[in-house]
Amino acid sequence: MFQVREAFPFEWERIKQKRINAYKEYAEVLPSEHWRVLSESISVTVFEPNVQVFVATENQKIVGSVVLFPPKMDAYAGLTDLPESPEIRMLAIDPKARHQGIAEALLRHCIQACQQSGFSAVGLHTADFMKSAMRLYARLKFVRVPELDFVPLDDGIVVKAFQYSIEKEA
Repeated sequence: MFQVREAFPFEWERIKQKRINAYKEYAEVLPSEHWRVLSESISVTVFEPNVQVFVATENQKIVGSVVLFPPKMDAYAGLTDLPESPEIRMLAIDPKARHQGIAEALLRHCIQACQQSGFSAVGLHTADFMKSAMRLYARLKFVRVPELDFVPLDDGIVVKAFQYSIEKEA
């Protein structure tokens, strides 16, 4: 069984490498320039203050990770307006560990962290070529926010915005 926790700084480089490996499948389906931009985006190691990196571990091995950016942080290098809510980014699951609920657990952990911090929503961006992610977000009741979509390149791929409304505890 896996566990979700905050990542330790000494794990960041390993997390980055696992993230790159998890996204490699898209190199085959994307135009080469789009893959270059995406791979550069996921290759960053996030050292910013207030950015949280969470991992899922199984038998003390990292099997998934996600990054939670605070509101008003430019997580997309100026390609979209600064979000009013926290932003989930770089969700990555080891290909050998998929279909075990790890992605959902990481997302729920982010939602819970946002709720505990008093936020009313959390957002994320994805694209149609990430089909399993799109299904997961729909199942978890993330809703489309088209006014926050962006097109990083002139290749027809739209990076679509989604938002999850966090219910306030009574």
